[in-house]
Amino acid sequence: MRYELLKLMDGREVFSGGVAGRKLLTALIDTTPPLKEPTACFLDFQGVKVATSSFLREAIIGFRDYARRSLANVYPVAANPDPAVLEELEFFLQARNDVFWVCDVDAHGQASGARLVGDLDPAQRSTFETICELGSVTAPELAARFPDQRIGPTAWNNRLSSLAAKGLVIERKAGKTKSFSPVLETA
Repeated sequence: MRYELLKLMDGREVFSGGVAGRKLLTALIDTTPPLKEPTACFLDFQGVKVATSSFLREAIIGFRDYARRSLANVYPVAANPDPAVLEELEFFLQARNDVFWVCDVDAHGQASGARLVGDLDPAQRSTFETICELGSVTAPELAARFPDQRIGPTAWNNRLSSLAAKGLVIERKAGKTKSFSPVLETA
C-alpha cells in the first residue's frame, strides 16, 4: 500500500501547519481500508521539500497512532523523504522520545534502506535488534533465550507490545501466544 502525499496535498511541496496535517490525516483515514494481512503502508514524501513538525505530528504520527488503534494490519512507514523532511521528522521524534520507520521505495513499491529514525530506550532498542536478528519471536522464546537477564515472559511481552504499539513490529496471534516480527527488513 502506497500513498503519494504530494498528490493528496494537491501538489503543494511545502507541508506546514497542524490544520493541513489534520486534512491529510482525514484523507489517509478515509482512503485506508481494513486489511486482513499485515501490510506496510508507505507514506511517500517524493517531491515534498518541507514538512513542519506540527504537520508531521498531526498527519504522520496521527495516522500511525490511528492505524495502531483502529487498523490492526496497517503499518505506516515514511518513504522517500527529502533530507530536509527527514531532518525535521528526526528532530520531532527525538523531542518526543518516539521512533518511526523510514525507507526508500522505488516505482515498483520495493522498499530499500529501511531504518528507524528517532529514539528507543535501551531496553526497547535491544529487544528490537533481537527481533530483527531472529526474524520472529515470542515472549516465552525471549525469556528462554536470555535467562541471565531474569526477565519473565510477561515483561518480555510488555516490551514486544510496546514496539507493536509504535508500529515497528507486526503482532500475530496463534492461540494464546503472540509472535512479533519486524515490519521491514533493516538495512
